[in-house]
Amino acid sequence: MLSRKPYLLRAMHEWIVDSGHTPFIVVDTAIAGVEAPAGYAKEGKLVLNLSHTATHGLDLGNNQQLEFETRFGGVSRRVCVPWDALLAIYAQETGQGIVFGPEDQPAPAGPAPAKGGQPVKSAGAKKPSLKVVK
Repeated sequence: MLSRKPYLLRAMHEWIVDSGHTPFIVVDTAIAGVEAPAGYAKEGKLVLNLSHTATHGLDLGNNQQLEFETRFGGVSRRVCVPWDALLAIYAQETGQGIVFGPEDQPAPAGPAPAKGGQPVKSAGAKKPSLKVVK
């Protein structure tokens, strides 16, 4: 299957911009293939402004990576972010956005359905319970 990140990124980017806010992304610079100027990351994470005024040639397509040009210290630089390195997109003004998880990890396996369609309960499984705490 295709990566969900470009689709979710485009949707969130459009929603943030349409809301009148500034889209920012968080990038893991330790991932191979990240192309960004050195010295701007903090603790291996780089926060980038993805607004139309801060970027040139922003490509939010289904390519292997996110690509655009932006200025660092007044100098125009090309930035490439492989989808694996994209950690989050959020609105700078509100902090609302989405955090991306790893896509290649398999979903945890639950109990297999029995022939009747009901899940098979494992031995020792307890029914959840709640307590009122005052």
